[in-house]
Amino acid sequence: MSDDDLPAPDQAPGAPHPRETRHLFGQDVAEADFLSSFATGRMHHGWLLTGPEGVGKATLAWRIARFLLATPPAEEDGLFGAPPPPKTLDIDPEHPVARRILAGADPGLATITRSANDQGRLREQIVVEDVRRLSRFFGLSSADGGRRVVIVDAADEMNTSAANALLKMLEEPPARTTLLLVSHQPTRLLPTIRSRCRVLRLQPLGPDDMARALEQAGAELPPDTAALSALAAGSVGAALRLLALDGLGQYDRLVALLGPLPRLDRPAALKLADSAAGRGAAESFDLLLTLVDILLSRLARTGATGTPPEPQAARNEAEILARLAPDPHKARAWAALAATVSARGRHGQAVNLDPAALVLDTVFKIQETAAG
Repeated sequence: MSDDDLPAPDQAPGAPHPRETRHLFGQDVAEADFLSSFATGRMHHGWLLTGPEGVGKATLAWRIARFLLATPPAEEDGLFGAPPPPKTLDIDPEHPVARRILAGADPGLATITRSANDQGRLREQIVVEDVRRLSRFFGLSSADGGRRVVIVDAADEMNTSAANALLKMLEEPPARTTLLLVSHQPTRLLPTIRSRCRVLRLQPLGPDDMARALEQAGAELPPDTAALSALAAGSVGAALRLLALDGLGQYDRLVALLGPLPRLDRPAALKLADSAAGRGAAESFDLLLTLVDILLSRLARTGATGTPPEPQAARNEAEILARLAPDPHKARAWAALAATVSARGRHGQAVNLDPAALVLDTVFKIQETAAG
């Protein structure tokens, strides 16, 4: 398998690559924070872009890279005064820098992602060799006097040696270089890396921004984007996964299974288990475990607050949640079950337990909790 045949480690399935995504929705605060630093001349050499997975961190990193490489340094006040500071990260797609970046050919930009191993398979981690390749990048581009930008996606995936190699660059950054670290779980990074970066926090998207982002990605929107946004927790990447695997329908069927509890609809339970066990059903099985976790969390939230979460994500969901989680005592039971089911699901996937048996066991535990 060639590198071209491997999945891009910095691209969400079903979505355009972040370099191809022109607009970023719902992250005006993060963009304004960066522009403020740029305009005041307090540009940090290291930036840590954090937030839930799929909310646009990589898209923002590529927008910043385009902006920095296409925007000349601020000049001293001239005859007519200094030019006004930029108010947006937008760069004309016909700008030479934008065209080179889209083609993957701008000499001022380098990316660090998981690479292929000797067997042609994508590594699970970013290794030290991936970081050391930057030495050649800095050597080739040092003579042009321009800015250089490095995107690390995702920084959480660096092993210890790679992290230490990157830390040396943060401690002694090459001249006019900006490092952009995309991080889904910043607590997994070395504290010394976090301390040497300025943080830009991105937020989950609301329904309107979610709809615009999905349209930009070329997705066909469902009738109820509010339900999709709720299940995806404001993540465009999660929403695309739900759309690709009929996640809304799967969640609707899962909620319907809870409808008659504590009486169990066994044919429906068996059908649900069979759907997770077929050939090529690994992705659907993984999504089902995620949806079970979401449903149990929404049950616990209902009992704790006395009100089902809004908006509803399935037919009759509010009524079913309110009946099964009427008080804080029941909320604690559902929360405990959520922790148990999540741990068992991860273990089951790790040791290749029979998916159908695991799903049925989960359904029976849900039934027991409903009856308790």
